[in-house]
Amino acid sequence: MSGPECCANPPTIGSGGNDDQIQEIGGLKSYTSGLLIPCNPALILIADAFGYEAPKLRQLADKLSEAGFYVVVPDFFNGDPYTPEKQLASWFPNHQPGKGCEDARKIVADLKSKGASAIGAAGFCWGGMAVSKLSTYGEIEAAVILHPGRLSEDDINATKVPTAILGAELDEHAPPDQLKKFGEILSANSVDNFVKIYPGVVHGWTVRYKDDDEHSFKCAMESHLDMLNWFTKYLKK
Repeated sequence: MSGPECCANPPTIGSGGNDDQIQEIGGLKSYTSGLLIPCNPALILIADAFGYEAPKLRQLADKLSEAGFYVVVPDFFNGDPYTPEKQLASWFPNHQPGKGCEDARKIVADLKSKGASAIGAAGFCWGGMAVSKLSTYGEIEAAVILHPGRLSEDDINATKVPTAILGAELDEHAPPDQLKKFGEILSANSVDNFVKIYPGVVHGWTVRYKDDDEHSFKCAMESHLDMLNWFTKYLKK
């Protein structure tokens, strides 16, 4: 995520879920969906720079919870998400994906202490970078990275968990050729992976699609199903 253009088309922030779905998980205020019962798998969704209040992200959390997962969407920005009025160049240094990774590890530990049988993590743009780093620790069972910001090849080389990478055909921040190369690196390291490029969509489409854009909506729904299938494969054994 190297410039403001990466954060074009911000989501409309409105109601998304109920206040009683906000809990503290791993020290962070989090939107939660579903029930965390012993031996049930859990998912962590790491938002893009616009933060955990985005309605479509919370709707996705609810959709995944209906499939039997306990879903947590933490506020990794502690009430300071990016907004178009802010300068990304000054916002980003105070919200590094590496810090997000360390916070995510605390959430993983908290979920395990509460009895989660297996944990997966999905990240969008900024969150994709955090999930990529999280995957190097081997503390989760599976990862999904969606239209990420700039990924580190070192992190990809160090990835220890099965990883799906879902990208947009029209994305200069995560070009399809680069994402396919990451898949080749994972395969060379004997890490199961799935790389898919969705045609005709742009960066951020999975949680920033417009309901009246038939193609983007269809691709977003397809990406959600691909994510669900990946997590079901590795977390519900």
